[in-house]
Order: sequence, then structure tokens, then C-alpha cells
Amino acid sequence: MDQVVDVPEESGRAALGRTLRFLREKEGKSLGQLAEDTGYDKSYLSRLEKGDRLSKRTVMEDLDSYYGSGDLLVREWREARREVIKDKYKAFMDLEASAQIMWMFQLRVPGLLQTEDYARAVLSGLSGAQTTAANSEEVEEQVAARMGRQELFHRQSAPSVRVILDEGAVRRPVSDPKVWADQLSHLVDAAKLPNVAIQVLPYTAGVHDLMNSDLILLWQRVGDPVAYVEGNGIGQLIDDPDRVLSYRLSYDLVRDAALSPAESTAFIERLLEECRP
Repeated sequence: MDQVVDVPEESGRAALGRTLRFLREKEGKSLGQLAEDTGYDKSYLSRLEKGDRLSKRTVMEDLDSYYGSGDLLVREWREARREVIKDKYKAFMDLEASAQIMWMFQLRVPGLLQTEDYARAVLSGLSGAQTTAANSEEVEEQVAARMGRQELFHRQSAPSVRVILDEGAVRRPVSDPKVWADQLSHLVDAAKLPNVAIQVLPYTAGVHDLMNSDLILLWQRVGDPVAYVEGNGIGQLIDDPDRVLSYRLSYDLVRDAALSPAESTAFIERLLEECRP
């Protein structure tokens, strides 16, 4: 009997790297020539081809344009970026990517509304651990994945999004004043999008049912809504109708206690003025 040998499944990053190398060699270009043509560092391009690094979406867009490959690289990048997201988030991310309506209550600025620099600061953390090339690389991959999630705002059928931010979310700055000011400004800009409503829940609203967790309610085009609850680094996807209804009622109470979208924008703008030099 022939022995069956398990062949490790190719990672998404490795598959993307193989495609990148194929397209370059098909064009008869060396890595040095590609770097010169595109303006990207040769060693960076090499790491992409080896599957050692996940780029930002814009890099794949540039290379798709350079090779005339349509959106081939962007599509493979979407699959590869899922690998830098923990398994517990993958089912949620699938639902998030196709949701038609999203209601969120967040104790911090959510990833969908973060600037790149703010995301980098948050993901780097304040643990005091010595920064190494390896963990810096991991942070950059997580930043790229987080920024990639924001493409849902720009898809053809963009979802209707309502975000209620606890007041602490817009009062707790990162260490770099400019990064924080840019983040507040980004929230103001996001609130102007026709499909986005941002509200602030002031401290004066007092205690409420969602004090200890973030909550996201998602509606697809068809089917019942689901809830995603996250607290202390643990996320749970909930589809039980009774529990989802209970979370929706809690959300409604929080929304009733929050500032209106116009009042919330004015509130964030005041904080922005205060943090500017």
C-alpha cells in the first residue's frame, strides 16, 4: 500500500507571494527593476514574494495596475490578510464584510474608524516590552489587516453604520498629540458620510447594560440579525434570537441616552480644539 503523505496547506501569504513572483518573471523583470519602476524597496518586494510580509491594500492595487492584472492581487491579498486575524474573529469578519446594517457600541475607537497611525499606536500597546523586528512586523501586518477592513465603507452597497462611542473613547489619547488629533478629526469626517452616524454616550448617562463590553449588531440582506460581544479580549458571536433581541433592547436604551449625531460631532470637535497646540 502506498504511504499517504500529508502535504502542508499553502498559506494565503505564500500563494500571494507566488503570484507576485510569477507576474514579475512573466514581465521579465528583476526585483531591482521592479523596485525602480514602482518606487518600492527591493528588500520589501522580496519579502512579499517570499510570503514573509503582508502589504497594505494600496501596494497590491499599485502592482495590479503595474502588471495589468485587474484586481487579481487585491483578491488574493483579501484572503491572505485573514491569516493575521485570530480564528475567533474570522466568522465575525465574514459577517461584517457582507452586513447591510451595523449598530455598534464601543468603549474604544473601533477598528473601522481608526486612522493608520492610531491603529499602530494601539496595537503596539504600552506593555513596555522591548520592540523587536519580529513584533514590529506583526504590528504592521495587523495594521494592514485593520485598514483593509475599512474597504466596506467604499463598496458598491456600503452598509448603514451607527456607532455609539463611550465618552472615554474620545477622551483617552495616545501619547503622540498629532496622532490623537488626526484620529478625532477622522471621526468628525466619518460622521459626515451619508451612511454613518456617530453618537457619544456621555459619562452623565450613568450606568447601563453595556458598560463591560463592546457590542456589534449585524443585519444581512436576508436572515435574522446576529450579535458580537467582546470584552477582556474574548469575543463571542451570538445568533440565538432571544439573546440578540435582549442585546438590541440594551442598545436602544444606550442610544436613547446618547447625544444626538449633531451634538456628538460638536462634542468631538470641541475635544479636537482642546488638544490642538
